[in-house]
Amino acid sequence: MQNKTVLITGGNAGIGLETARALAKQGATVVIVARDAAKGQEAVADVKQTTGNNKVSFMKCDLGSQKQIRQLVIDFKSKYDRLDVLVNNAGAFFSEYGETEDGIERQFAINHLGPFLLTNLLLDTLTASAPARIVNVASRAHYRGHIYFDNLYFKNNYDGFRLAYGQSKLGNVLFTNELARRLAGTGVTANSLHPGVVATDIARKESKGIYRLGWTLLKPFMITTEQGAATSIYLASSPEVEGVTGKYFDKSKAKMASKEALDATIALKLWQVSEKLTALA
Repeated sequence: MQNKTVLITGGNAGIGLETARALAKQGATVVIVARDAAKGQEAVADVKQTTGNNKVSFMKCDLGSQKQIRQLVIDFKSKYDRLDVLVNNAGAFFSEYGETEDGIERQFAINHLGPFLLTNLLLDTLTASAPARIVNVASRAHYRGHIYFDNLYFKNNYDGFRLAYGQSKLGNVLFTNELARRLAGTGVTANSLHPGVVATDIARKESKGIYRLGWTLLKPFMITTEQGAATSIYLASSPEVEGVTGKYFDKSKAKMASKEALDATIALKLWQVSEKLTALA
């Protein structure tokens, strides 16, 4: 990863931080993106100290804010002239309904539209840096997901996990597959992955009731953040996947995604809807 520039969203904690450490250890220039400036700076100091690599920096952005995403891209392009790997790692889970400043249900906004907008705005830099890689952290929850085009936000029938989270993670895989089709021949690859059920606080800190209790009870039986980051690190850096694109990985192995995730018609429709919701159309 020498002479390569990597941007990692949600790189301040959990599998994002582990991914940052691993790629910095391999010599990459690493840009950690997080919404909390203090935690982001702490992560930068951690990665520098543990890897001996001083080419690590922080950029602030809340992936739930389209305004902040656009500013992040402007800031990144003003400081860096290349991007070899984009790791869309940041994600969220909410047990109760809520909207972002853009009026969009939070999980759909942060988990799907955020990476969609960020990636599209960075495509020119990625293409100019080819061969380059896009790594999208999805979830096995996509198998239970469905894109409810007529009810994307579930405002009147909200179910944080079964409906909203599953839909957003299916969106990650559909986006990846459509992106790979559009990038064919450019030298830029796009793959998605399931990190495993990792012992992070993603489903606890913003949850209430049975969701919070369940996550707390199950956490001791989950895999470590180091184990959870392994597939992201593999897709970002391994020569074994050079040129591999449009695949879904689990435990660093290509696996069959869900039937809906492989439906090109649904992927195109979601892309078009996402363009409108992010004002890219």
